[in-house]
Amino acid sequence: MPIAISTQLAVGISVDIQRSDGRVHSAVISGVNEQSSSVTVEWFEHNETKGKELDIDAILRLNPHLQAVEPAKEKEPVSRVKRPKSTAEAVTVAQTPVSRISSGINRKSYIPGRPTSSHNIRKDADDCVTAPVTVKKDPAAGRKANPRKSNVVKEIEKIQEQREQRRAAASKPQSHAGVDKSHPHWQFLDMIEEYREQLEFSPLRLDDVIEDHQICVCVRKRPLNKKELNRRDVDVATIPTRHDVIIHEPKQKVDLTKYLENQKFRFDYAFDENADNQMVYRYTAQPLVQCIFQGGMATCFAYGQTGSGKTHTMGGEFVSKGQQNCEKGIYALAARDVFKLMQSKYRSENLLVSVSFFEIYSGKVFDLLNNKLKLRILEDGKGQVQVVGLKEESVANSEQVLKLLSSGTQVRTSGQTSANQHSSRSHAIFQLILRKNVRNRPLHGKFSLIDLAGNERGADTSSADRQTRMEGAEINKSLLALKECIRALGRKGAHLPFRASKLTLVLRDSFIGDNARTCMISTVSPGNLCCEHTLNTLRYADRVKELGTEGPREPSKVFDDSAFTHNSNSLSAHNSDLALLRTANEEEVSDDMLDLHAVIDHMQGLEDEIIEDYKQSSELIDKWKAEDTKLLRTTDRVDYDVESFAQSLSTVLDKRIGYLTALRDKVSSFREDLVNEEVIAKRFNKK
Repeated sequence: MPIAISTQLAVGISVDIQRSDGRVHSAVISGVNEQSSSVTVEWFEHNETKGKELDIDAILRLNPHLQAVEPAKEKEPVSRVKRPKSTAEAVTVAQTPVSRISSGINRKSYIPGRPTSSHNIRKDADDCVTAPVTVKKDPAAGRKANPRKSNVVKEIEKIQEQREQRRAAASKPQSHAGVDKSHPHWQFLDMIEEYREQLEFSPLRLDDVIEDHQICVCVRKRPLNKKELNRRDVDVATIPTRHDVIIHEPKQKVDLTKYLENQKFRFDYAFDENADNQMVYRYTAQPLVQCIFQGGMATCFAYGQTGSGKTHTMGGEFVSKGQQNCEKGIYALAARDVFKLMQSKYRSENLLVSVSFFEIYSGKVFDLLNNKLKLRILEDGKGQVQVVGLKEESVANSEQVLKLLSSGTQVRTSGQTSANQHSSRSHAIFQLILRKNVRNRPLHGKFSLIDLAGNERGADTSSADRQTRMEGAEINKSLLALKECIRALGRKGAHLPFRASKLTLVLRDSFIGDNARTCMISTVSPGNLCCEHTLNTLRYADRVKELGTEGPREPSKVFDDSAFTHNSNSLSAHNSDLALLRTANEEEVSDDMLDLHAVIDHMQGLEDEIIEDYKQSSELIDKWKAEDTKLLRTTDRVDYDVESFAQSLSTVLDKRIGYLTALRDKVSSFREDLVNEEVIAKRFNKK
């Protein structure tokens, strides 16, 4: 519609506008664009000024009093209308009170409780004709001039018009102007851009307030990488505000019609592709540093699909293939702040700083600072979990921390998965430890920073290779256990299933106590080919805190300890926690999956026992040789006691046979577990 027809639209006029969520409220016109037939409006909401650009037609539909009356023709004055030649062709409009006419003209769709502007009522009343008027009975003209259409009729006409526009667009795809039709996904790209044009963008900024959370869950979106740009992937992730994430999932109907399924998520913080590591650290890990100086336990996780930016976020930027600049990762940034606080605010505390760096791979623990020495996790009589043999390196500055990080990162385990060629197949745990500088050096505080293994949703549990299956099953189980432990941290007094995995067993002290704080950084890939993995990552993060799109909501499911109290004698503490994971994640953990986890756990436990027993047997061989030599020497004497010799030899052999028989039985049980694991794995392959 040309602007000349709507001369009453001007800067400074207050108008009603309709938001994308259906709300109607007032705004002020701040600009009029004649070329595009649009106006810019502004309003004040949540202590900030917002604005958007709207078509004039949309403004006039909600503000009919602003539509100017078209100039009358010279031959037909406004005050009179020619009387029809035949009374059969005429219709008489009865005189109607002004108030009734004005109320009929102003019938619009509003949110209940919103008052109608008295200015609009007076304006429409002045424009109404109160005298009887006789007009020609032209049905088409009558429909065009009738202003008393109900809201239902208007909505039906609007829906019909939109349907016709969609059909026209589908039948004539060349009508999409400004879209590169050579793009393999140009239709999805066009729909995504159209959706984004309706959004109001207010991203997170460095000067925004840092909120205090015991459990902080945030999402970071990385930009499209070179590989994705070369294959012309579509960016399907949008972060319009500091809390919201929208995924535009490409879909296709049976009739090949393409459409988008826009899924919304809400988190404590949402970082778009323009946020760097410094900004992510400011809102996630930095608030936790001071916690450890106050005697607390802090934990920061990076979770997501391989290639989504976990290692980049935690460890730093990759300057070349395999080479990482650790100075700009959260590991190094946290270490710098620890030394800053220790040398200033907490100088009088007399604290020492040390670091440890280890990985958990397929249920086994390896020390990354000690030539990948295999470690054992044991629980002492006081219920404290100890990583036996873990090396702690004392450090005096952040430069020493960077050197240890660099050497440990180079030996971390990686491999090929069904989703990625180079995947981090282990959980890497880097710990900044504060100890009091007194005798025995008791623990004061600890900050655990974890780069989790790629979460390819355990697709490798159906792999034909046993080692890959066991890796995938262990990653799945540890991620489920981690999620439930974090959720239990937010529910005071809830059961903590930390024994369900080695990861949560090692981090047990990070989930208990009032001074325990946790932050999860979920990293997502924006490409359309990664859409499924991205949605799985966001759903996992959403389950951790369950904020919902409109704010916090009730937990979807909590642990019911009463269901297991009667069976506590038959179930070990580990199996009980594993069963609790099943009840809290019924959709993700099937009966076969639970059986697979139980078999693998039994296999891993037996494997550790067999290796330890076999090591002891090799050490016992030397002892047995000494016993044999001593016993044989007695036979060299002419008058040796034959009965005593036979009894001693029988005792020695019984002891050795008993030891070796027990070891053989364990090996036989281990081989049975291997067969059972193979049978369960075949069930997955059939599904």
